[in-house]
Amino acid sequence: MRSANDPKPPRGRDDPANAPLLATMDLLGQRWMLRILWELEPDRLGFLELRRRMGNCSSSMLSVRLQHLQSAGLIAKNPDKSYELTTAGIELGAALHSVWDWSRRWRITPTAPEAD
Repeated sequence: MRSANDPKPPRGRDDPANAPLLATMDLLGQRWMLRILWELEPDRLGFLELRRRMGNCSSSMLSVRLQHLQSAGLIAKNPDKSYELTTAGIELGAALHSVWDWSRRWRITPTAPEAD
């Protein structure tokens, strides 16, 4: 954890040091990305089972998202057409467990947007 005396990390897209973090945030900020990683975290899944677990994510959207995650090196498609996390995806999953722990502790619940 950063102390009060530590300098703040640089912000903004213009700083090349931020490129990996911002690329990761852009990728994971797309709808369904984190959910796919979450579903694959404990299991190796075929497309149809993954689609079933994803609820209302369309097959075409799931296919596009899986391609993006493969291109990023976070998941791999196996010869039997199942998907699983790569080493990088497993490490990201470990980081996401901290968010899961935080969400259980703080119990944030969805709220309806306020009317204008």
